Amino acid sequence: MDMNETVVRMNDICKEFPGVKALDHAHLELHAGEAMALLGENGAGKSTLMKILSGVYTRNSGTLEILGKEYGNLTPKLAQEIGVAIVHQELNMCKDLTVTENMFLGQELTGRSFLSDKEMHRKAKEILSGMKIDLDPDAVVGSLTVAKQQMVEIAKALLKNAKVLIMDEPTSSLSAKEITELFRILKQLKTEGCSIVYISHRLEELENIVDRVTIMRDGRYITEMNFKDTTIDQIIAYMVGREIKEKYPKVQCEKGKKVFEVKNLNAGRLVRNINFSLYEGEIVGVAGLVGAGRTETTRAIVGVDPKESGDIFLDGKEVTIKRPMDAIKAGIVLAPEDRKKDGLCTKLSIRENIALSNLDLLCNKAGVISRRRENDMCSKAVQNLKIKTPNVEVDAGNLSGGNQQKVVVAKWLSRNSRVIIFDEPTRGIDVAAKVEIYNLMNELKKKGICVMFVSSEMPEILGIADRIIVMCDGRITGELMTAEATQNSIMKMATQFEKKIGTAV
Repeated sequence: MDMNETVVRMNDICKEFPGVKALDHAHLELHAGEAMALLGENGAGKSTLMKILSGVYTRNSGTLEILGKEYGNLTPKLAQEIGVAIVHQELNMCKDLTVTENMFLGQELTGRSFLSDKEMHRKAKEILSGMKIDLDPDAVVGSLTVAKQQMVEIAKALLKNAKVLIMDEPTSSLSAKEITELFRILKQLKTEGCSIVYISHRLEELENIVDRVTIMRDGRYITEMNFKDTTIDQIIAYMVGREIKEKYPKVQCEKGKKVFEVKNLNAGRLVRNINFSLYEGEIVGVAGLVGAGRTETTRAIVGVDPKESGDIFLDGKEVTIKRPMDAIKAGIVLAPEDRKKDGLCTKLSIRENIALSNLDLLCNKAGVISRRRENDMCSKAVQNLKIKTPNVEVDAGNLSGGNQQKVVVAKWLSRNSRVIIFDEPTRGIDVAAKVEIYNLMNELKKKGICVMFVSSEMPEILGIADRIIVMCDGRITGELMTAEATQNSIMKMATQFEKKIGTAV
């Protein structure tokens, strides 16, 4: 196989959405049997370009050539027939169907008048075995881990004989072991002649899989190079148009009074006897492995999930939280992990998202929204948080990940919240946008607002937090000041499981 053979050639691709120029004469080439990283900040146009290649979006102008043939506007069905498959960051699975049913969805095999269940089961098993994946073709997809669901999506692509596989942020929800397994499969596909476009913000993982790099910025093609001929610092400089001097900016504040306290909180198996306090002038990071109960703890605090027992205090006074609105009115708010699903209404504008959470502040006694108050609140929020948008009427779903996160925070800052809890605040966000989120957290800290954040990225916790709480198996297993913390000491606490089996006497 000639790795110089061009499988995909996209030239001068332009794409506009209302109020947003997503692609500005973008260019991309993909060679046979290579894994090519498509890199850039959020909003650089990577996903949009790939959605044009896979037929999800129609381009406004530009040329597209796949396997030596030029195509006008593609549809998803035509793209699949040509051999282009995309595995989206948000997996599109029918959770109630089996692995086999998902793989054959829309291309079921039939006998004379019935579905050929046996044949589909055999074929599904054959593909899964070929990928060396231990997965039951009859398993219901909703019962599988995210990693296994992703494997089903890849198997589905292979069933359609995909020549080009697009992976959009494939490792954002996977554990280290699952990432290793994914890379093994992708390397196998490369040797079998499949070309891979790999979109990721986790730059440190690229060396395990990538041959070449294409970098975009503001909807434009910037450069391309062999991965072995560059460095991570060079890649970042091309992505953001400048060198980022400090990845983890930190501000020193004097630790003030105790503002917030959680006592003996219990909620289900993964929130067991949780006790901690938050003080003015500090950022507290919550570390732990997947399944430690960190997200469940944040949800129980703000009343998303019911708690079995526990008391919450703000400024020394007990606060009763039975539902999220109780927490919001008290000034205790959560910026959730899945901002698209739980933090925003993506089909509504920035203005509507900010106003929706603050109707009690914006309405007069007759229940009518004051447009003046609403406009003041929204323009102040966009200005203060530097949300990149032409105007506040742009749909939240059309913003980049970093700007979506800012809108989530903006709606809570508009009501003078006292405690802001972030769950994975920088997941799926590029390097420059991460720094903006860190700066935002630092600003909150300077104002005396309590900031607590859950993160699975150890360097981020060590770089931004002043104090670290570590969880394992639903319990707090340690607490330490960042100044004396190391990755090893955190990991030791994060794997401190209780001995479930009694010792024989």
